[in-house]
Amino acid sequence: MEKKQPNTQPLNVVPSQKTNDPQVVNPSPNFKKILSRYVNYRGIDIVLYLKDGTVIELDKNRKLDGDVVIKNGKEGIVARIELSDIRKADFFAA
Repeated sequence: MEKKQPNTQPLNVVPSQKTNDPQVVNPSPNFKKILSRYVNYRGIDIVLYLKDGTVIELDKNRKLDGDVVIKNGKEGIVARIELSDIRKADFFAA
């Protein structure tokens, strides 16, 4: 099996301009724009790394609804991930 190579363009979030708390970050506009483009490509695997250390691999049945990534399963919505909870995202060609 061929090893997947991550996209060379990192998509990280930037510190919030509204608070001095370093733990609170908001996604950059570029992050949201690129993520929304790749969420719609079914040939791209996406791995999200959350601030709490959780790693979520999105399957092909996903969508972006405002500032929330929705992961769907056979029974409906499996997870709702706020963009502000995402630390970084990796993209792989499937």
